[in-house]
Amino acid sequence: MKNLTKTLLCLCFVLVLAGCGARSTVVLIPDPDGNVGQLSVLNEGGQQILNEKNQSVNVIDQKTPPGKVKTLSDKEIQTSFSDALAAQPLQPITFILYFLEGADELTDESKAILPKIFQTMQSKDSTDIVISGHTDTVGEKEYNYKLSLERAQATYKILVANGANPANISVTSHGEGNPLIKTADEVAEPKNRRVEITIR
Repeated sequence: MKNLTKTLLCLCFVLVLAGCGARSTVVLIPDPDGNVGQLSVLNEGGQQILNEKNQSVNVIDQKTPPGKVKTLSDKEIQTSFSDALAAQPLQPITFILYFLEGADELTDESKAILPKIFQTMQSKDSTDIVISGHTDTVGEKEYNYKLSLERAQATYKILVANGANPANISVTSHGEGNPLIKTADEVAEPKNRRVEITIR
């Protein structure tokens, strides 16, 4: 998730917080977009703040202050925490398809990326696909809501025809209410005439 701190906690740290007295290491790693948040490592003895990529701190027990902050290399993190990293849930993948003005027909450029979407559905064996339809600001709001729904439904049919399970797909319509590019009313913005497909 964007702008959320991703932390890697070994199991013994969880047990330290529960009072078992085991030694542990806490590492702050970036989220998939490269953003780094902030993490407070706190016990009865004191606290350390982690706020940079790959910063780490050792915790001995509940009463001893957390150790000195160190920065680990990517290789050290991969070596020490490979099992925990491998157990992380796969991140959702989002595709954007663009449509011709006033229609539910894909642009040629968007048609060209459909095979990649089908391949992603198969490789992830997804059971959660969200299709969100959108329009630009040309036309009445009610018309645009209907048009964005038609675009989402047209995309739904394409995905189902290419192997997606209908029970795993949710379809939503935003009309002109959630533009990718903010514009004034009655502006024909191609990037707002879209469907977003999120595959989890």
